[in-house]
Amino acid sequence: MYEQLSHSLLNDILNKIEPKIAKQDLRYFYTRLGANFYAIHSLFEKLYGGREDFEEQAQQLVETMAKQYISRPDKLRTLDIERELDYNWFLSQKWVGMTLYCNGFAGNLKGMRENLHYFQELGINLVHIMPILRCPEGKSDGGYAVSDFRKIDPRVGTLEDLENLSDDMQQRDILLTLDVVLNHTSDEHEWAKKARAGDKKYQDYFYTFGSRTVPDMFEQNMLEVFPETAPGNFTWNEEMQRWVMTVFNNYQWDLNYSNPAVFIEMLDVILYWANKGTDILRLDAVAFLWKKIGSTCQNEREAHLILQLLKDCCQVVAPGVLFIAEAIVAPLEVTKYFGEDAIIAKECEIAYNATYMALLWDAVATKNAKLLNQGIKNVPVKLERATWLNYARCHDDIGLGFDDKDIALAGYEPANHRKFLIDYYSGKFEDSHARGVLFGENEKTGDARISGTLASLVGLQYAIETGDPVATESSIKLILLFHSMILSFGGIPLLYYGDEIGTINDNSYVNDPIKASDSRWVHRHVIDWEKAELRHTSGTVEYSIFTALKRMIAVHKETGIFADFNNRDLIEVENPHLFVFERYDINRVSERVLVVANFDGKSQNLDLDSLVSWGAPHYGQLVDLYTGQRPEIFKNTLVVPGFSFYWLYEM
Repeated sequence: MYEQLSHSLLNDILNKIEPKIAKQDLRYFYTRLGANFYAIHSLFEKLYGGREDFEEQAQQLVETMAKQYISRPDKLRTLDIERELDYNWFLSQKWVGMTLYCNGFAGNLKGMRENLHYFQELGINLVHIMPILRCPEGKSDGGYAVSDFRKIDPRVGTLEDLENLSDDMQQRDILLTLDVVLNHTSDEHEWAKKARAGDKKYQDYFYTFGSRTVPDMFEQNMLEVFPETAPGNFTWNEEMQRWVMTVFNNYQWDLNYSNPAVFIEMLDVILYWANKGTDILRLDAVAFLWKKIGSTCQNEREAHLILQLLKDCCQVVAPGVLFIAEAIVAPLEVTKYFGEDAIIAKECEIAYNATYMALLWDAVATKNAKLLNQGIKNVPVKLERATWLNYARCHDDIGLGFDDKDIALAGYEPANHRKFLIDYYSGKFEDSHARGVLFGENEKTGDARISGTLASLVGLQYAIETGDPVATESSIKLILLFHSMILSFGGIPLLYYGDEIGTINDNSYVNDPIKASDSRWVHRHVIDWEKAELRHTSGTVEYSIFTALKRMIAVHKETGIFADFNNRDLIEVENPHLFVFERYDINRVSERVLVVANFDGKSQNLDLDSLVSWGAPHYGQLVDLYTGQRPEIFKNTLVVPGFSFYWLYEM
């Protein structure tokens, strides 16, 4: 499409815009819309140009953006301008996040406000509150089966409570992150109710079919997300007398993004929450947005076009808001969610570094970094204006998402190695202190994923149960080692609530009929605030972990080299127990930090002469940024204690 044509179409749209909209002060809106409209219209036409109602839908798209711009509070418009000027603001090392369940952390949104000091005490300034929108009780999928996209779950509070929390967080310079579930709704959502009642308009909001012919064609290539608890991808609805696509659970109806009305509705939802003070929106299940017969219905090209269009529209209304892509897919696929055809991010600025997380868990189990080194080499370089979320744990299970080729190159037989990891983290392996719980176990294939808190998976639960002080010390070291890796790698480190005080598994979920079949609830716990208070008592596990993490976070924030500008080089060394990489200043390459991690319980050594640019004799010139002390070096050989790490800076 010629750019002149897009401008002509924009003029037509603006001439038809509602008079009450046109009377508003839309100065910045028009400027941004003009700058982005060629891309917006091109993408919208690519997705929906063949429809008879295309122009009508394009008009609706622009009016939806205009209405949300008018609704955007002045303070947020001011923040947008500040972030446009400092467009790399989120790549700074100053941001350290925590993800949590509101009810598990503080009971409700008011409790969140009362505990904001806790984040500041630790050094957290980005808080991701897991889904808090209205869901049916008993069929919520942990908050991901939304029955109303504009209402808060009354069990955690009200919209006013959230707005008050957002205001308080802004005053404390803490970023608020919320979820928008893009792929599906609850079957109790108003759209689903109208579809069941026979409304053709809303039946077209979902994928519904009168017979099994089309569903069977889809099923030939589609994978099953939960094969044990929710087999298949379609559910028969008796009231509607139609099959409905339900990729995740039978009560979660997949939205039909081939319908532009669905896209506009969900854009409106995104902008609604942006206007409530959300700094970052986590877009759930983005890999599943486009369905196509003959494909797996994951990672389709059109899903990326939808995300690009959402981003361009958000840039017009709320350019200070970032997107997180919740895409737990192969390394070569996940980087596409930053923006495949761009130099800077054009889809989501942030993505989960699930590969790095899984590789770290492999290193802990094997006590070596062979697969970690091999796997990291195959993670593509991200775009310039994009960053990773690096994490040890999250609300979900741990999937062993390694490439079999990498496992083989690391010297393991893939099937046996996966079996070893499953046995290790479920505590079946003889030398394992892990207390994980299997999730999604497939008895036919032997595949499974792992649930459990960080502390229980690295042996702290075992140490407490057995009263073993040596095991306690080792598990604390592993918790700190894990966090040192996510804080130094490059990206936004994201802690999981409770890990900072060594919270172990909560097995009470098995007594709840709604949760009993989902082992992920073992780590979706309620914070024990009496236990948390022990972070102030010297000699306790809580004090040891919290105090160390507090220092680690502070050092991270003060170290500009840890900002994320693709300024990391992996260094392969002969010692298989060590993971080594270098961080450097992009403006002054001589300014650098050497990160060394020992995944074995015994001390290991590193010959500095074997490292390019680190080989000159140091004679104690190197200082560990974390401890502020000089490491032990003998004849230019660095000694790394068991389960320890160094952030080495040359003075």
